[in-house]
Amino acid sequence: MTASPVLLAVSIVVLAAATFAFRFAGPALRSRITFPPRVTKLLETSSVVLLAALVVTSGLMEDGVLAGVARPAGVLVGGVLAWHKAPFAVSVVGAAGTAAVLRLFGIP
Repeated sequence: MTASPVLLAVSIVVLAAATFAFRFAGPALRSRITFPPRVTKLLETSSVVLLAALVVTSGLMEDGVLAGVARPAGVLVGGVLAWHKAPFAVSVVGAAGTAAVLRLFGIP
């Protein structure tokens, strides 16, 4: 089953408009809506938890099972480099390089 070009174009336009509206709503409503300090703290914490869950699921899993040793080792190296405030490019190259070297030596 393939999508028609019109459906695809309409979907792209609707998603683009919704994304723009969502991103515009933050600055536009910031001064009008106030949250209690407890809710603000909960929202800040939930964003960190969501990001950590994304890193774990995409960095350590492949097709629902553990990805082996090379990928988690690369994620670990990238995380340590980022924690030590290395530039983003250095963290990415370090993580990719670690995984590549381990795979070169036959470690899955």
